[in-house]
Amino acid sequence: MKSKSITVLLVDDHAVVREGYRSFLEKQKGIKVIAEAESGEEAYRLFKEIQPNVVVMDLSLPGRGGIETIARIRKQSATVRMLVFSMHQNPTFALQAIKAGARGYVTKNSLPSVLVQAIHDVSAGKIALSHDIAEALAVEKLEINNTALEELTSREFEIFNMILDAKSVSEIADTLCVTQKTISNCHYIIKKKLGTKTDIELIHFAIKMNIFKPLNLVPAS
Repeated sequence: MKSKSITVLLVDDHAVVREGYRSFLEKQKGIKVIAEAESGEEAYRLFKEIQPNVVVMDLSLPGRGGIETIARIRKQSATVRMLVFSMHQNPTFALQAIKAGARGYVTKNSLPSVLVQAIHDVSAGKIALSHDIAEALAVEKLEINNTALEELTSREFEIFNMILDAKSVSEIADTLCVTQKTISNCHYIIKKKLGTKTDIELIHFAIKMNIFKPLNLVPAS
């Protein structure tokens, strides 16, 4: 009896990147990409429509970010299998993605075969981590400073990243479909959990934890 292919929803905001990975994945035995999305909103809508076996998702998306989208899809379906495929190598992103409902995390520095195996593993209900993330998570457990970040909920971590991206309270509220008061309260809670009093201290904390790099810190080419 012929086994059914794993159906995949591919989510990435770059069309060229999606095309490349779609072309690659469709050459793999037992995997079929049935839809693509370029934003969290589109991913959520398509997931409800087509119910793929696995959602392969980037975290850097316009509007609602990847972690917020993962949590939203997870709320829609408790059995959904989601795999993050991201350039972010910081273990905090992996922890927050898994906390939100992802079953795996593979970095874009990984070999293509790692992504393929991760799709099969996640589809089978296993946890899948690329080697670099698994190693980073092991090291992260030895670092006391990361404990504060782990205290953030997935929604708080998403808002934290939007704040670092210079989004205003009104912009964040509109994107997440909540009130500005809710965002302001969450902003206060984030600072309290991270032990910071001002947004400048919040940015310094993010730089220290290697989850934010201002343009003026990037070496000139």
